[in-house]
Amino acid sequence: MNINDISLCASYWTVAGNTYPGAPSEISPFSLVERAAVCGRTGWQGMGFVMDDIEASIDRHGMAGVRHIFDDNNIGHVELEFLVDWHLTGERRALSDKMYARMLEISDALGVEKIKLGGGVFETEAPDTGAMRAALFEICEMARPLGIDIAIEFLPFASINTIDRGLDLFRDLGVTNGGLLVDTWHVERGGMTAEDIRKIPPEFLRAAELDDAGPEVMGDLFNDSTHYRRLCGEGAIDIASQIQAMLDQGYRGYWGVELISAYHRHLPLEMAAARAFDTTMQQFAAVTFPAD
Repeated sequence: MNINDISLCASYWTVAGNTYPGAPSEISPFSLVERAAVCGRTGWQGMGFVMDDIEASIDRHGMAGVRHIFDDNNIGHVELEFLVDWHLTGERRALSDKMYARMLEISDALGVEKIKLGGGVFETEAPDTGAMRAALFEICEMARPLGIDIAIEFLPFASINTIDRGLDLFRDLGVTNGGLLVDTWHVERGGMTAEDIRKIPPEFLRAAELDDAGPEVMGDLFNDSTHYRRLCGEGAIDIASQIQAMLDQGYRGYWGVELISAYHRHLPLEMAAARAFDTTMQQFAAVTFPAD
């Protein structure tokens, strides 16, 4: 393996332009045609989408048209986000189930490889691990025939906020397509290090995202996450050590890059895409690649 084997995926917010999680509209002001063309030109091999945005593109182009746009720009990896409330009951669970059913429908048509979940987002109590495991088993089993991985992000502002808590959801669950998404920002802001990544069995290391953080948290963690992430290598995270840990644990998938930044989102689209791609690839120069 060498640096030429590295495939980068522009997570949704990296090339979405002037929108952000929780914005009045999470739909990108740039068309899918614009974004896919820029991603293709600047080296990206994958793109991620939130549901409102991909639905807007499907409404405009049709499912087949969206797939053609990906194919025309060599976008081989596609991922969807962000499923929450899947472990609850009542109306919120019903809405989550409805969204997940639609995610699977879109994934089947567009060849989506990964669906990203949050576990207990904004919940401050200890997680209801039993309820989560039961729900996750069903979620993974529904995705398995379609070849889709289910990846939970451990967020510092969620009840599933550490690698250990994330692993508790999957150990002995009996699924083959579920596990954790390791985001370098989440590791850093969650008080973890590359050594914690080395706790993850290879079968549960399902996705990776790279991004950097400032030396201090700006406001609360959600505000810092939403507006102050940094390009790889321009912050305080030892990104190369986290990449090395993931490689050493057997991760061989594509690498997401998630820039959620008030500064970055106002850059011209091509500049934003190119800067995120180039700064991320530079991080791999400092790692030792495995022989396989």
